[in-house]
Amino acid sequence: MSVFYSFVAKVIEHIINPIVLLLSATAFVVFLWGIFEFVSNAENATKREEGQKAIFWGLIGLVIIFGSYGILNVALGTFNLGSYVGGSFVPTK
Repeated sequence: MSVFYSFVAKVIEHIINPIVLLLSATAFVVFLWGIFEFVSNAENATKREEGQKAIFWGLIGLVIIFGSYGILNVALGTFNLGSYVGGSFVPTK
Protein backbone atom coordinates (compact mmCIF):
# COMPACT_ATOMS: atom_id res chain seq x y z
CA MET A 1 0.00 0.00 0.00
CA SER A 2 2.96 2.33 0.52
CA VAL A 3 3.61 2.22 -3.24
CA PHE A 4 0.08 3.52 -3.80
CA TYR A 5 0.55 6.29 -1.22
CA SER A 6 3.81 7.24 -2.86
CA PHE A 7 2.11 7.34 -6.27
CA VAL A 8 -0.75 9.51 -4.99
CA ALA A 9 1.70 11.86 -3.27
CA LYS A 10 3.75 12.23 -6.45
CA VAL A 11 0.66 12.84 -8.61
CA ILE A 12 -0.52 15.53 -6.21
CA GLU A 13 2.92 17.10 -5.92
CA HIS A 14 3.92 17.03 -9.58
CA ILE A 15 0.63 17.33 -11.46
CA ILE A 16 -2.20 18.70 -9.33
CA ASN A 17 -0.23 21.36 -7.40
CA PRO A 18 1.25 23.05 -10.51
CA ILE A 19 -2.10 22.99 -12.32
CA VAL A 20 -3.93 24.50 -9.36
CA LEU A 21 -1.20 27.11 -8.93
CA LEU A 22 -1.34 28.08 -12.61
CA LEU A 23 -5.14 28.27 -12.65
CA SER A 24 -5.31 30.28 -9.44
CA ALA A 25 -2.69 32.73 -10.73
CA THR A 26 -4.64 33.11 -13.98
CA ALA A 27 -7.92 33.70 -12.16
CA PHE A 28 -6.25 36.26 -9.91
CA VAL A 29 -4.77 38.10 -12.91
CA VAL A 30 -8.22 38.15 -14.57
CA PHE A 31 -9.67 39.55 -11.34
CA LEU A 32 -7.00 42.26 -11.13
CA TRP A 33 -7.42 43.09 -14.82
CA GLY A 34 -11.16 43.52 -14.25
CA ILE A 35 -10.51 45.90 -11.37
CA PHE A 36 -8.07 47.88 -13.53
CA GLU A 37 -10.59 48.06 -16.40
CA PHE A 38 -13.40 49.06 -14.06
CA VAL A 39 -11.44 51.83 -12.36
CA SER A 40 -9.52 53.20 -15.35
CA ASN A 41 -12.59 53.39 -17.60
CA ALA A 42 -15.05 54.80 -15.09
CA GLU A 43 -16.54 57.17 -17.70
CA ASN A 44 -17.14 54.45 -20.33
CA ALA A 45 -20.14 52.25 -19.49
CA THR A 46 -19.24 49.40 -21.87
CA LYS A 47 -15.66 49.15 -20.59
CA ARG A 48 -16.93 49.30 -17.02
CA GLU A 49 -19.28 46.41 -17.78
CA GLU A 50 -16.39 44.41 -19.26
CA GLY A 51 -14.44 45.08 -16.07
CA GLN A 52 -17.36 43.88 -13.96
CA LYS A 53 -17.54 40.66 -15.99
CA ALA A 54 -13.81 40.07 -15.57
CA ILE A 55 -14.07 40.66 -11.82
CA PHE A 56 -17.01 38.27 -11.61
CA TRP A 57 -15.35 35.48 -13.62
CA GLY A 58 -12.06 35.93 -11.78
CA LEU A 59 -13.84 35.47 -8.45
CA ILE A 60 -15.79 32.47 -9.76
CA GLY A 61 -12.51 30.91 -10.91
CA LEU A 62 -10.88 31.49 -7.53
CA VAL A 63 -13.84 29.97 -5.68
CA ILE A 64 -13.78 26.89 -7.91
CA ILE A 65 -10.03 26.47 -7.58
CA PHE A 66 -10.01 26.83 -3.79
CA GLY A 67 -13.00 24.49 -3.67
CA SER A 68 -10.90 21.90 -5.47
CA TYR A 69 -8.71 21.61 -2.38
CA GLY A 70 -11.82 20.81 -0.36
CA ILE A 71 -12.99 18.27 -2.92
CA LEU A 72 -9.54 16.67 -2.93
CA ASN A 73 -9.59 16.36 0.87
CA VAL A 74 -13.09 14.88 0.84
CA ALA A 75 -12.09 12.31 -1.80
CA LEU A 76 -8.92 11.36 0.07
CA GLY A 77 -10.81 11.12 3.36
CA THR A 78 -13.64 9.08 1.83
CA PHE A 79 -11.25 6.43 0.62
CA ASN A 80 -9.19 6.70 3.83
CA LEU A 81 -6.05 7.57 1.89
CA GLY A 82 -4.94 10.54 3.97
CA SER A 83 -5.33 14.27 3.72
CA TYR A 84 -3.96 17.15 1.75
CA VAL A 85 -2.48 19.64 4.21
CA GLY A 86 -0.43 22.71 3.35
CA GLY A 87 0.31 21.63 -0.19
CA SER A 88 1.50 18.16 0.77
CA PHE A 89 -0.09 14.77 0.96
CA VAL A 90 -0.19 13.17 4.41
CA PRO A 91 -1.04 9.47 4.12
CA THR A 92 -3.14 7.60 6.67
CA LYS A 93 -1.04 5.15 8.67
